[in-house]
Amino acid sequence: MTTTEATPEPTADAPAEKPEVVEAAALPWADVQAEHFKMLRLAPLATDRATGVRPLRFVQFGYAERHDKHRSLLRMIIQLPAQRVRREQNHLDIWVDHDTHRVHFGPGNSLEIEPANRGLGRFLVAQGAAWAKKKWSHYRVDGVDLANKDALNEATRLRRDHFLRVQGFDVAYADVQHLKGNVQPGKVSEVLDSWNTEKVQFVEILEAAQMLQQAEHNLAEQEVKLRKEEEKVTKFKREDSGLRFTITCLVAFTVFQAGLLIWIATHR
Repeated sequence: MTTTEATPEPTADAPAEKPEVVEAAALPWADVQAEHFKMLRLAPLATDRATGVRPLRFVQFGYAERHDKHRSLLRMIIQLPAQRVRREQNHLDIWVDHDTHRVHFGPGNSLEIEPANRGLGRFLVAQGAAWAKKKWSHYRVDGVDLANKDALNEATRLRRDHFLRVQGFDVAYADVQHLKGNVQPGKVSEVLDSWNTEKVQFVEILEAAQMLQQAEHNLAEQEVKLRKEEEKVTKFKREDSGLRFTITCLVAFTVFQAGLLIWIATHR
């Protein structure tokens, strides 16, 4: 239920007061798209009980930068081949406010990554931290309230908190149920710019070309082996047909001999 208060009518002696309208300044570069791209290799990992099978995958990392006197922006995305994700997924912005010397990770208060549990979240945060540390390591990182939906499942909450603390963020809770969590403000220099390189690795163009060449070579070898095996199967089928014909002839001859012997024995 909401309530409203009546606004007093203006009088001749007291002019009407205009309500103060405070509008948040719109951030620039809303339409900026990724301009530089690199390939990432997601190493195959053991099947996880929560997230399922984790096979070898290749994804594309894209980013773009913008700068002016008041702000800087690093926009990063992860693109999946032949798979579309929601707009809020696989997207991380690093906003730098030069007037207040503050850095904000966004958009929103939750980093949603697909595929999950493959090391991509740490990778994106590490890339953003490395970028910000180059010039603004003394700036402050804004605190943020954590999304309640991540705390509904205990395993998900623990995985999220571990991810944040490993990267250098301080996670605190305002309740014993661990539902109202937040990331405490800190310095850019405290955010780690490293990630698990055994899970996520850059793949250079020449390396990718070599991998494709090796895959084509392996495919050609498998085709040769398959052809040889097919020839063996065809040979065995021919031999089997020959053996079946021989066995049939022997059975027929045996039956004929048995019948002949029976006839001779009965006609003496």
